[in-house]
Amino acid sequence: MNTAEIKTYLLNRLLQEHAFWSYDKDSVADISDWNLIKFVLIHLDLADINLLFEIYSKRQIKKVWLKELVRQGDFLRNMNLAFALLYFDIKEPVSYLKRMETYYLNREIMNEKVQTAYQAK
Repeated sequence: MNTAEIKTYLLNRLLQEHAFWSYDKDSVADISDWNLIKFVLIHLDLADINLLFEIYSKRQIKKVWLKELVRQGDFLRNMNLAFALLYFDIKEPVSYLKRMETYYLNREIMNEKVQTAYQAK
């Protein structure tokens, strides 16, 4: 399968899994690469996730994983541990995930403080 066929297949699988229950059906056709990666990681199985690595770089998938899934902490803990071991070759996944979760949450807090200070001026 080529890239377009894989994307179409994954999008159809996500629709079958009702991953877009809150979205307008027409807007789903124009899903960004970022959101496609995020939704596939969250809603689909390992066979479908493996297809992501055929059309996106490991670096790009890891970036989405870190910014979207890891920061959710205990809610997606078991899934994130599996991804860390299976896809990203992380040696000590428990400590790594905790470090990354803390890093991204602190970064978000700092961004909110900066925006609040900027808006106060």
